[in-house]
Amino acid sequence: MKTITLTPDASGMVDWPTLSNDKKSVVTIGSFDGMHQGHQAVIRRVVELAKKEQSFSVVVLFDPRPALVHGYAAKNGGQEPPADMVDTQALTSMQERLRAIDKLGVDYTLIVHYTLAFAAKSYRFFLGQMVGKLGMRTLTLGSDAAMGANRAGDVKAIENLALATGVFQLEVVDDRGPGETRVPANAQPVMPTGHGEPTDPLEGASKAERRAWSKKNQAKPVRVWSSTNVRYLLGQGRIKDADAILGHSHAVEGIVVHGEERGRTIGFPTANLSDNVAGYLPVDGVYAGWLVDLGSKTVESDHAGAASDGISQQFDSSSVDARLADHSPYRWPAAISIGTKPTFNEATGMNDRVVEAYAITDDWLDLYDHQVRVEFTGFLRPQIKFDSAQDLIDELKRNVEETKRITA
Repeated sequence: MKTITLTPDASGMVDWPTLSNDKKSVVTIGSFDGMHQGHQAVIRRVVELAKKEQSFSVVVLFDPRPALVHGYAAKNGGQEPPADMVDTQALTSMQERLRAIDKLGVDYTLIVHYTLAFAAKSYRFFLGQMVGKLGMRTLTLGSDAAMGANRAGDVKAIENLALATGVFQLEVVDDRGPGETRVPANAQPVMPTGHGEPTDPLEGASKAERRAWSKKNQAKPVRVWSSTNVRYLLGQGRIKDADAILGHSHAVEGIVVHGEERGRTIGFPTANLSDNVAGYLPVDGVYAGWLVDLGSKTVESDHAGAASDGISQQFDSSSVDARLADHSPYRWPAAISIGTKPTFNEATGMNDRVVEAYAITDDWLDLYDHQVRVEFTGFLRPQIKFDSAQDLIDELKRNVEETKRITA
């Protein structure tokens, strides 16, 4: 897959590349945060149609997420978010999305720096650019997609435009999954109080009980297969439900740094991630999952630093995919902790939220300064303040056995 990074000018214009003078394109557009099963269905259809029509398969990928840009502008007098602003609500990093897109067999991914000026362009103008510059002959979208100024370009409007002009076709993919669900408005992460994977609070509820819950929580309807729903589930510790929507284990990535090294003293040395974690952190708690060593910090260069505007760059995910394979020597079952270490924080005075993973292996691991991937497969328990270090050790032993069972 070739990636091209594009930055609009001050007026929102993009210098789109000419992919070919003869070969046409099948295109899809979005931020694809999380790369859940709905996103995968859309992109698979793009690749399928492109092969059938002997065209290029093209993903136009927005970065940062439009929700971040518009949300920041609404609260800050119409200003753009700072270039170094961390998107704490993004499910996946750009590199993670690129790896997933590459794995689906896409020919080109065009990473467009999403700005307010770019967003102000009408969908008619934008699609005209897609046809004229990229040779788009088929546009593939999810069922509730919308684009352009004020999101006026919904599926119906785009379909009418396609029929009126006759220069491109619209292909709509049902990316909703098993219907709709409801997510509380302004939902905040809430750590479960019990041990084991939390259940759906509405499981087995009557229609009247569902209505009462929705009213109490001001819940809004969302697609089951949606980034919003995945984010909500991760914030409730419902890892298995989130992973089912994603079609893969939710994961975060970061650099291993030196921590307090208390784990070594109690027989559970952990890989501590730096503050700059890429990906959405589930709610505080202890989880079963996997620790994957991706190698040194430079195993994959960041797309923004590796490609200048308009420069095409080959993206090869094979080296990372090898480490993600089930039987890779770089991958270990892991008990994962997210939180503030309540058993010790009163004594240490350290209340920072940290991510640490205990790899279940008999080998001695030295992962300092390595980039690692932490994958989540199940919720084990909430963060607990233990009366003694021995009580913590006994619980950690139980957590290790539970992790072995879940990851077996």
